[in-house]
Amino acid sequence: MGPRSRVRAAKCQMLVTSFFVLLLGLSLATMAVIMYFGAHSTVISRTSLESNPYKATHCWAFYTGMSLAGLLTLGATLSAAATVREAQGLMAGGFLSFALGFCILAQVTFWRSRNPTQVEDAALDTYDLVYEQAVKTASFVWQQELAAIQDTFLCCGKRSPFGRLGGMEASLCQGEEAAREDCLQGIQSLLRPHQHVLSTLSGIGLALTVYATFLSAFLCFAFRSGHSLDRRGKYAPATQARNRQPQEPSLFRCSQGEPTPRPPSGADAVGDHWGLRGHSEGPRWLQDN
Repeated sequence: MGPRSRVRAAKCQMLVTSFFVLLLGLSLATMAVIMYFGAHSTVISRTSLESNPYKATHCWAFYTGMSLAGLLTLGATLSAAATVREAQGLMAGGFLSFALGFCILAQVTFWRSRNPTQVEDAALDTYDLVYEQAVKTASFVWQQELAAIQDTFLCCGKRSPFGRLGGMEASLCQGEEAAREDCLQGIQSLLRPHQHVLSTLSGIGLALTVYATFLSAFLCFAFRSGHSLDRRGKYAPATQARNRQPQEPSLFRCSQGEPTPRPPSGADAVGDHWGLRGHSEGPRWLQDN
């Protein structure tokens, strides 16, 4: 396979990879918006706690997801445009976007491997704090916030490790609410699928960004060396090849456009020596005399 065939194959692969990277960026943005503005996440993050453990993790996950989605979308758009137009500058921008996206994905993957249940633990800690405030203070505000969380997750209270609940704890779950599942298990069962989807998207994103980075680097160097390779006949962009016109040798151009200079004769040399060159009557007058 020659250089031209390799470049064509790389361009086709770059277009396909950019399409999948664009889909990945849109998926990450959609998931970040759902997790940030969804009812389950909003009801926990907007509690009246002074130090909400879930709110900081919630905001960090949203901004990280949106930044990553923006980088991947930008890289896919720049790489596709650069592949079609054979533009080195656009391809360099796509390479930089893919490299930054890979760094963020690697950091997210490392964080997930070290703290796989950090988001779940933050949500459970927030619920425990609201539950304790509602039980201890018997405040109507805390009971409303606790009821909002339980209605959103379709759960009620939490099971006591001793098997018996106090009077206030038992009064929180009455009637149909008493048949609901434990809120600790309900929150975990609703948040774990989101975490699994996030892990899957992170793995796919790592593979796509690595492949797209190598492709963009190869095409960037190919577009850069296209002018120098053209003289040796290996590779040249099609647009430049059509616009380039063959140039004639300089000797041939002189023979067509300008008279060919003749070597000076003996008489011209003598006339040039006495300052008479250019006067046609000078040498003839000397010969007559």
